[in-house]
Amino acid sequence: MSELSTKPPGWRRAVQIGLGVLAIVLAIYAIVYPGITLVTLVWILAIIFLIVGIEMVISGIFVRGSSRWGSIGLGILVIILASIALAYPVGTTVALFFFLGLALLVYGIGRIIHGFGDRTQRGWSRGFSIGVGVLAVIFAILIMASPFFGAVLAGLIIGIILIIIGIQMISAGIAGRETSLRPPGLKR
Repeated sequence: MSELSTKPPGWRRAVQIGLGVLAIVLAIYAIVYPGITLVTLVWILAIIFLIVGIEMVISGIFVRGSSRWGSIGLGILVIILASIALAYPVGTTVALFFFLGLALLVYGIGRIIHGFGDRTQRGWSRGFSIGVGVLAVIFAILIMASPFFGAVLAGLIIGIILIIIGIQMISAGIAGRETSLRPPGLKR
């Protein structure tokens, strides 16, 4: 970007403000209805995977090569799993949270073991590792015992992130600055 920066045109600022307001509205929806938000995300991802599976099968049929049958077989498997997720989005969401809770449980136990076993770290670092592990185990148990808790927690996190993004977009539109999701220092 050059040293001299100009304000974006008015229509672009209006779009920034409008999209920021939309992000905040969606954030409020995600916070008020976290379960529906996550089921909707599962449904959208299932549609994307269905399309990917169809593409894999088509590529396997029309592209000659040694991986042809593997592509067709894996494509069919992706189509079947995506179809199950589309048919049972709530069940898929519950299963997803159960597996995420299980992964968090294993991670928490690993942090606790690492905290007690690593004698090379200082006391506060070991204590922090143990504390994070205990917290992870508690959240994992809550998520596995009640996937609704996991859905509420994830919905709240998504909502908070969307509120922050919306506020940033609105403030950039009002101030006339350009918003960018690019990391600082990355040139166009």
